[in-house]
Amino acid sequence: MIILPESWEDVVVRLLRMSETRLPDDVSWALEAAAAWEGGDIARSQLGAILDNSSKAEFVSRPMCQDTGLPVFFVKGRIPVDIEDSIAAGVRKATKDIPLRPNAVDPLSRENSGDNVGSGVLVHYRPMDVPYTEITVLPKGAGSENMSRLAMLTPSDGEDIIKDFVVRTVLQSGGRPCPPTIVGVGIGGTADACMALAKEALLMPLDSRNPDERLRKMEEDLFIKLNSSGLGPMGLGGDTTVLGVRIKMASCHTASMPVAVNLNCWAARRATARMHIDGSVRYTQGAFE
Repeated sequence: MIILPESWEDVVVRLLRMSETRLPDDVSWALEAAAAWEGGDIARSQLGAILDNSSKAEFVSRPMCQDTGLPVFFVKGRIPVDIEDSIAAGVRKATKDIPLRPNAVDPLSRENSGDNVGSGVLVHYRPMDVPYTEITVLPKGAGSENMSRLAMLTPSDGEDIIKDFVVRTVLQSGGRPCPPTIVGVGIGGTADACMALAKEALLMPLDSRNPDERLRKMEEDLFIKLNSSGLGPMGLGGDTTVLGVRIKMASCHTASMPVAVNLNCWAARRATARMHIDGSVRYTQGAFE
């Protein structure tokens, strides 16, 4: 979809409306496939309710979950100097117009800002020498975000230990992150960079192939192992515990081995806009070619 032209505030509002009210196609297809292969009656009924809920949310253009999350943004390409102010203004407007549940609170007083901005929006930046600016929103609900885990493993720990940590994290989370989940895994970097990698992994569409063959094999192994666990939709038992596993990796110190896990619930919300230098904007909930 291409729109001409818009302010960044308008772009942010449109991104939040897209992500909150419509599942990405790859997530919808994964849910439909899961409903088709599920063997248990309770699991099928849960998946059916999820699909019905997401369909109605898109039809009436209302958020698919009462927890509309805390919006996390990723900006890459040319970085306008006022982009953060524009994002904040867009979040405030979207909170009022869509509407979104106000979730941003002071961590100590728990006072709610009422606008999902609070002390500032959460933005990850990656400057690039390209003729566009790309902005992605990943609304993160607390049910799944609270299940995040970071392990500082030893350099001698191999793939089996890494996979065991991921499996234990997902299964110990039980039904709290509203499975079937999408599992984002970060390997390497520093402690903070590793958790950011896990979040970025959640932006990789389920129908894309990891370019790293080693990581692709790990994703497949974890997908099979987790869906063989019996945890199932909403933790009530079944064949579908996860819709996918996505892994990103970065170099780390010779004495370190950080591994992070970040989960998305079934409402795996994301949307991206790319604004070119002529002002035209292209939107997607998948990946740009």
